[in-house]
Amino acid sequence: MSIELSRLEPVELRDQWNNEASDFTPWLAIDENLELLGNTLGIELELEGQEINVGRFHADLLCKNTLDNTWVVIENQLEKTNHLHLGQIITYSAGLDAHTIIWIASEFQDEHRAALDKLNEITQEEYQFFGIEIKLWQIENSKPAPQFEIVSSPNKWDKNVRSTINKNLSETQYQHLEFWTQFTDYMEQNGNEIILPEPNSRHNFDIRIGTRDTVIRAWRYKKSDIGVTLDLGGTNGKNNYYILQNQEIDIQESFDSVLEWEERPKNVNSRITLRKNGTDPTDETDWGNQNEWLAANVELFYKVFKPRIDGIKNS
Repeated sequence: MSIELSRLEPVELRDQWNNEASDFTPWLAIDENLELLGNTLGIELELEGQEINVGRFHADLLCKNTLDNTWVVIENQLEKTNHLHLGQIITYSAGLDAHTIIWIASEFQDEHRAALDKLNEITQEEYQFFGIEIKLWQIENSKPAPQFEIVSSPNKWDKNVRSTINKNLSETQYQHLEFWTQFTDYMEQNGNEIILPEPNSRHNFDIRIGTRDTVIRAWRYKKSDIGVTLDLGGTNGKNNYYILQNQEIDIQESFDSVLEWEERPKNVNSRITLRKNGTDPTDETDWGNQNEWLAANVELFYKVFKPRIDGIKNS
């Protein structure tokens, strides 16, 4: 029996967004579209403003990287890259003290891709330049679907190594960084499909789902225990918690251990936690077991809670 399949067809960007400033930039500024871009890059983006003045120029979008609270500038083109925009992104990086520059265009010319590669090579470790091509695809008469494709990015391994050397991390911070680096390597080597952020030097490792205020948080406390938490924050955090709490019996059936439900009435954020007691995060000989437990339960939290959060958001 033959199976009939449709084909993806490209859609002209100008058919969807006639103007960069008045159409594409406002579209990209919407939370769910910034989330799509952030997921592509493995960072979390929080909008700070549009058309930000930098001398006589205007940066399209200014965002905050919520993982390290540094500035991110996004410059858009609905056409091939050109020298003018290359100069502008360098100007914005200096004028706004942005650590991450994202240049989006319909197509990157070879010389501009090479220029970004060179900037990533010669700049200090805390600065990073991304070249992104935006595409639109359609199946028959479906709504166009956007796709962000990375064409230039930093050498992450090299950046991480230099960052570790130069940041003067404390012994505890360095151990956190080592642990989360092993953790992300473990997940990637075992076929994980969740888009992960870069390893960090904090005790927690956050994976955003739904909105920027809803995260799955893997965590480790010194000589205490490890765990995974669904952290529900923002203006809708409490309401989302109550909706999930009404589904507690169904949710608990997916877990072998009992979840901890924390409304936290005096706090903005509510939490649902799975904890592994009696684990020493400082015991490096046990990190393999800890990686295995955290990875399995991060994936389980994602499987159980991501569809429910999406359902709440879309209802």
